[in-house]
Amino acid sequence: MDFRALWERALPYHQFVQEAANNRDLWTGMYRIARIPDWAVAEARSTGTKHHILVIAEDWCGDGTNTIPYIAKLADLSRAQEVRVLRRDEHPTVIDRYLTDGARAIPIVIVLDREFRELGHWGPRPEVLQAWVQVARKTADKARLYPRIRRWYATDKGQSTLREVLELFQRAPKAVRDHPSAPALAAG
Repeated sequence: MDFRALWERALPYHQFVQEAANNRDLWTGMYRIARIPDWAVAEARSTGTKHHILVIAEDWCGDGTNTIPYIAKLADLSRAQEVRVLRRDEHPTVIDRYLTDGARAIPIVIVLDREFRELGHWGPRPEVLQAWVQVARKTADKARLYPRIRRWYATDKGQSTLREVLELFQRAPKAVRDHPSAPALAAG
């Protein structure tokens, strides 16, 4: 996957929001109220290198409106990352590389190093919420499920998303980590 070329085609986060046909006020409002803890900014800066954060999303995505504004604000505050967004429906071959249980679930956050090598990906939800949703969707009415998800996001305030995405910054690039001659890096 040519992440550098995808990066060039992706929209800067704030442009993506300005062009949003759906939920623009929600994207803008979530970014405005997002409070990024000092620990998260310090951790984002601590790597000493710039990271590119490539997000696969659509503006109608409720999980996106509840997670990506936190990541974008972290990037803006730390000045150690930049966030760009690819529209899922315009890039089916990219999202097909990151299927969730066979579905094109979004958002997907791909963390790249300064040379555009993939460090890892995250999404479509924080782990604990995703696990709950997978169980709850088997028995819960969909109309009742999403309000509970929104309440979870409101209580969590982006903390789980920030922790899980920041963990990716510490990884070795996939090309190095997956190489058979680098087993010590894979363990770290």
